Amino acid sequence: MPTDRFTRLLAGSAMASLALAGCAGGSGQELPPASFVSMQEGPGEEYVIGPLDELTIFVWRNPELGAQVQVRPDGRITTPLITDMPAVGKTPKMLADDITLQLSQYIQEPLVSVIVNRFAGTFSQQVRVVGATTKPASLPYRANMTLLDAMIAVGGLSEYAAGNKARLIRFDKESGSQKEYAIKLGDLLRRGDSKANVMLMPGDVIIIPESTF
Repeated sequence: MPTDRFTRLLAGSAMASLALAGCAGGSGQELPPASFVSMQEGPGEEYVIGPLDELTIFVWRNPELGAQVQVRPDGRITTPLITDMPAVGKTPKMLADDITLQLSQYIQEPLVSVIVNRFAGTFSQQVRVVGATTKPASLPYRANMTLLDAMIAVGGLSEYAAGNKARLIRFDKESGSQKEYAIKLGDLLRRGDSKANVMLMPGDVIIIPESTF
């Protein structure tokens, strides 16, 4: 076989391997479309407390042991009789159980409730929209949240956005790896294409590039 022909075949095989590797990594995958209006609402994952969340701690029959507190940036809270209790990463029920355990050293059978008044959530429960949008932001995830909901919240695309080249980055808990999906924001927002609307998940990152011209 002539050397130049062999070289061309080898290069072609290498390019094909790279293309297959890219597909395996999920860079060109597409998500199934979501309805503009959900036919059936349902609860999302359990809420996990994040830094700067505002909480009400209620202790039945012992109001002096309750408090309204904001979770500190270090992820902890302080209430009467309890100093530096870790709160971030726990559900309200988990935090209530931990406070109950601490208070049981001082009162008999305390009944504690934790109410989240203002939500910030952990990064794993936020949807982040960055790039060529009117106002990039981190949004608290809501049950049944769609791509359209997130884009309304950030004011849509900027003038020079390449909406149809946008990407959605998602962490796959089952495989433990990050996956990348193609999303068509231009079709969704400028053409009203309902097939371009997709369901979001907690922790999603939407990256919107600018046009090159």
